[in-house]
Amino acid sequence: MRYVKIDQAELRQILELYEGVMSHACHGLFFKEGSVIGTDMAEEALKDRPKFFERAGAILKERGWVEEVTFSDGDVVVRGSIEVTPGDIPTCHRLRGILREFYERFKGGRVKCTEEMCASTGHPECRFRIEEM
Repeated sequence: MRYVKIDQAELRQILELYEGVMSHACHGLFFKEGSVIGTDMAEEALKDRPKFFERAGAILKERGWVEEVTFSDGDVVVRGSIEVTPGDIPTCHRLRGILREFYERFKGGRVKCTEEMCASTGHPECRFRIEEM
């Protein structure tokens, strides 16, 4: 399998491009992109189900999405998200989609993933809430 590399500045420019055309409606598209990206990552992590979240975190770091990540049953804490862009609202839409995909694949059911805190808005970390539906 081949991968492409996109840097943080390029992701920021893509965000600005889409927001310029679609306003905040594009955030749903980024979230869905994350779900697509997260599918293969989750399947890879499921190969070692007892260490699923440890493996999922390693994959996120290997692929450059985060610098640090901590999973728990109800939330995920991230430091160094590649999607952080200083502003007034959370910006880690793709990462939110990836995380939702991880939890849905692991739990075998639907979950809601909400970014409750984002480094983009000045917080020291991003914090995502995971809720079963």
